[in-house]
Amino acid sequence: MTFEQLRIFLAVTQHLHFTRAAEVLYLTQPSVSASIQSLEAEIGMPLFHRIGRRIEITQAGELLQGEAEKILERVALAKRGLQELSELKQGELKLGASQTIGNYWIPRFISQFKNQYPGIQVNCIVGNTQEIITGTVVGKFDLGLVEGIVSQTASDCLEQEVIGGDRLQVVVGQTHPWFERNAISPSELLKTDWIMRESGAGTRNIFEQSLRDWGIDPLELNVILEMSSGEMMKAIVEDGIGATVLSEWMVRKEVQFGVLRTIAIADLRGLMDLPTILRSFKLIKHRERFQTRIAKSFEHLLMSSNVDLAISIPATRPDIVDK
Repeated sequence: MTFEQLRIFLAVTQHLHFTRAAEVLYLTQPSVSASIQSLEAEIGMPLFHRIGRRIEITQAGELLQGEAEKILERVALAKRGLQELSELKQGELKLGASQTIGNYWIPRFISQFKNQYPGIQVNCIVGNTQEIITGTVVGKFDLGLVEGIVSQTASDCLEQEVIGGDRLQVVVGQTHPWFERNAISPSELLKTDWIMRESGAGTRNIFEQSLRDWGIDPLELNVILEMSSGEMMKAIVEDGIGATVLSEWMVRKEVQFGVLRTIAIADLRGLMDLPTILRSFKLIKHRERFQTRIAKSFEHLLMSSNVDLAISIPATRPDIVDK
């Protein structure tokens, strides 16, 4: 039983005449008759009574008529849906974003995309970098956006593109001994308590790599709390407990109002200046999975915005010069 057979059958039920149905369908009368006969042979019972030169629909024909109308209606809806999907009038975009990107950087791009394509549903899940990488690998997300390090294993099946960035800063509250200082030496990092993101978070990965570059073993830090939320870390440090490392995107307002202070890391002997901890924002996608036109359009929006590291990094400490 084919869609074409059902289309011919419904035309015959509408006109109760083979020749008229053929004219409407731009077919020959013999081809219409042959299609109906083939359909009757397949289901094993007549669909029409042949009474002289006229026909009447049988009980089997009435049953098939109702079902055929539903089937062809669904087919028409499916075709229309596919057409709208192609024209970006409907559909879904599944994004995964690590926390800084998801909470502070990507929302404006989602808003732009929704304004341009209001019929597209955008679902964005926020997690740590490893969760987003894993979700992109297994196909949970059309696109992933992360600020951490992509492992070599994941890199084998993921394409990566730098689309922005930020800088990480050591942050303390008003009651912390470092609050009145502009900078500290790397060795002083071992002399305070730390509130850190959980293992697998991009912020922690980048900071620990910077510590190694400065000759410090990350295991030497006195980490008293591990949190899965940057907002929770910020609130705890505001209460005067320890120091933490956060993106400047997250602490702009608090630094502006003097609730928190960002502390530079420098060689206080004047022999060298240590670089600010910069990190890149990466767009990741599977190398082999099919990319919908919706995903490609969102990717194009990000890439065409000319967002680079310099533009993306907010200035909250005019007294600190990046080296």
